[in-house]
Amino acid sequence: MNTSFETYHNKEEWLTPPDLLNKLGVFDLDPCSPINRPWDTAKHHFTKKDNGLNKEWFGRVWCNPPYGNQTKIWLEKCSAHENAIALTFARTDTKMFYDHVWQKASAILFIKGRLKFYKPTGEIGSSAGAPSVLIAYGNKNISQLRKSKIKGLFIQLK
Repeated sequence: MNTSFETYHNKEEWLTPPDLLNKLGVFDLDPCSPINRPWDTAKHHFTKKDNGLNKEWFGRVWCNPPYGNQTKIWLEKCSAHENAIALTFARTDTKMFYDHVWQKASAILFIKGRLKFYKPTGEIGSSAGAPSVLIAYGNKNISQLRKSKIKGLFIQLK
């Protein structure tokens, strides 16, 4: 889980940069957390073994979903939960983005530049293959994105 590239390079997991997470505040749950992680992303974690899509979500959720065909399923669940921030590629022209971001998200933050994701060992990886966006679902996360001081363009949708 938490893969940062749409094509799986040796099926590696790519982790959210910890400085990015720190700017977003504390999360109660990461429903698609890697099994082996050098830092926590939330107070509670569901891994691939738990199948976070089938679990009941609670509290404020951090979601760096598997990228590719599964991303839309995770964004749909974020939208239904109404208290989440998701990280994905800024593929604004896709059906997924139209259906689950433009139509349902509360706010978005287009991150300036390309993120460098991390390997499960804690080593920094190369730059992502596309620009990234943070997607807020729910009013509490609008203000969290706005005040995060993450460089980029913030847009409130609702």
